Amino acid sequence: MKKEIEIYLNDLAGNLTGISYNDPALNLGNFDLGRREGGGDWPATAVTMVGTQRLENLRWISDEIITNNVEGDFVETGVWRGGVCIYMASLFKAMEQNNRKVWVCDSFEGLPPANPEKYPADAGDPHYGIQELAIPLEQVKHNFERYEVLSDNVKFIKGFFRDTMPTIEVEKIAILRLDGDMYESTIDVLDYLYPRLSVGGYCIIDDYGLPNCAAAVNDYREKHGITDEMTFIAPYKSSLYWKKSA
Repeated sequence: MKKEIEIYLNDLAGNLTGISYNDPALNLGNFDLGRREGGGDWPATAVTMVGTQRLENLRWISDEIITNNVEGDFVETGVWRGGVCIYMASLFKAMEQNNRKVWVCDSFEGLPPANPEKYPADAGDPHYGIQELAIPLEQVKHNFERYEVLSDNVKFIKGFFRDTMPTIEVEKIAILRLDGDMYESTIDVLDYLYPRLSVGGYCIIDDYGLPNCAAAVNDYREKHGITDEMTFIAPYKSSLYWKKSA
């Protein structure tokens, strides 16, 4: 990756995470650089809560799939204010990856209520009641406009994953990033989209630190005999990735 592109992406990451302007945390009321870098808080106005370390990991993964000519698009399921997808749209634009699309998948109305009869691991899950997670589609689109990456290569998919994943028209995926928190919102994505992940592509699980999300990942990998090594993204041991080998 060219040095000037690295500098641009570093500056972009600082802005997307709110580090460049000391954006305070919704859940803490102050700005803590270490927490923000690691994705340990929720920014008040910035457009992503994943922190710079996860964005740097995503940059490395992107460089890998571009260098190795891994076919496919970037898909994120669970986008909040859209920051990670904005980062990827900006990266693809800077790297002249004009054949790759960014799929922005969310209900844009928050998470679904738990269905413990079908997914016992989700019993008591609190995410349905967190209004801060319900970011309207128009607001997310406006965020893309602010960063000048709203284009035909950005595809917005609105709805709960149980409804949208069976019909999403993405053909090949190079990077699949899941940020759905719950068992249901994780297993639905893996069931429908993991088979479309290209060999040599990467699957990123943002919420493996949550027991119900981890259970969905572990169940899917066991059912399909996936043994590719899972690597944690520092520092909180909550996010991880693996490279698809077969």
